[in-house]
Amino acid sequence: MIIIENATVLQGEEMNALRANIFIEDNEIVEISKNKLSSGKKIDARGCIAAPAFINSHVHMGDSIAKDVGDGKPIDEIVKPPNGLKHKILANSKPSEIIWTMRESMKDMIASGTSTFVDFREGGFEGIELIEEASKDIPIRKIVLGRHEIFHDENAKKADIKKVTRNLLQHCDGIGLSGFGEIRDEIALLITNICKKQGKISSIHAAEYEEVQKNSIKATGKSEVQRAVESNFDILVHLTAPLGDDLKEVGKSNCSVVSCPRSNGALSVGIPPINDMFKHKINVLLGTDNIMFNSPNMLREMEYALKVTRGYYSEYFSPKEIFKMATVNASKALNLNAGYLDEGKNADIIIFKQKSDNHLLSIINRTESQDVKNAIIDGSLIL
Repeated sequence: MIIIENATVLQGEEMNALRANIFIEDNEIVEISKNKLSSGKKIDARGCIAAPAFINSHVHMGDSIAKDVGDGKPIDEIVKPPNGLKHKILANSKPSEIIWTMRESMKDMIASGTSTFVDFREGGFEGIELIEEASKDIPIRKIVLGRHEIFHDENAKKADIKKVTRNLLQHCDGIGLSGFGEIRDEIALLITNICKKQGKISSIHAAEYEEVQKNSIKATGKSEVQRAVESNFDILVHLTAPLGDDLKEVGKSNCSVVSCPRSNGALSVGIPPINDMFKHKINVLLGTDNIMFNSPNMLREMEYALKVTRGYYSEYFSPKEIFKMATVNASKALNLNAGYLDEGKNADIIIFKQKSDNHLLSIINRTESQDVKNAIIDGSLIL
């Protein structure tokens, strides 16, 4: 038994703050209460806030090999498959180098409070093997969304695509597609149907910037968002440039949306309309996206998301909602037994100690936090 004593606990989906003790056994929260126990390993959290660890809902781990490359170039030249700058670097890098850099990024995540990440995994079966090797012995939860080059082959037969998709899903948690510029609608629907039958996640980049939206309408008469909703994807990434009724249609569907504000800023493609997404009752998550130009640090992502949203709309936006994007909302979309602190949930817990020199930027009840130093206790993330 591990006991976190005398903490201000952000409990439940609404993060209600209460002074309590957290009792942990076998990496599960068994009780949150003011009860006292004499036995068990105790952590004195007086003056600290106990909060759920962060969930990074969209990241490209392979980008770890290409940090700070391509700044100032058009987005297509940097990240569009199969000939984007990062894809060329990945193709010409040794597997051992890719593995080492991904391991370092995972360590960075742990050190900044992230217990779970969702990786858009390039490289087909080999790419999945690389992330499996890289994550060995690192106490972090990974959700791997694979893809395969056959998805982009206009001459590929549906039977072959079905076979590859089913085989791929035996080795990963779902499919993460680059975008509708590289895949036909009928193939997208085929893939999402297979994912749903197998209980796996389907996700796609959509409406990342205005040009892809215009191209989609020119080619099909529909926006990328319309096509994604009609294809029945579970999670859409970006929606930085919605058009017309795009947000309304997503709000009526079961899609969640991952917003990646720092990535959009780094690539000069716009500011995600997070407040409008909330108004349309969309379940909005948060991701750090390309490690090429963003550290996978969710504290930085939350800070940027909060401030840029307030600036964009010239009105108040609650830090609590930003915090939920990185925790509770992701838990719902990914069907995780984590993301908020309650009895029966996994003990993915971060502890922030109040200090005068380092702000958490109003994310947690306007308190202040410590620089991260981590210890893994019984599989739980304790910072």
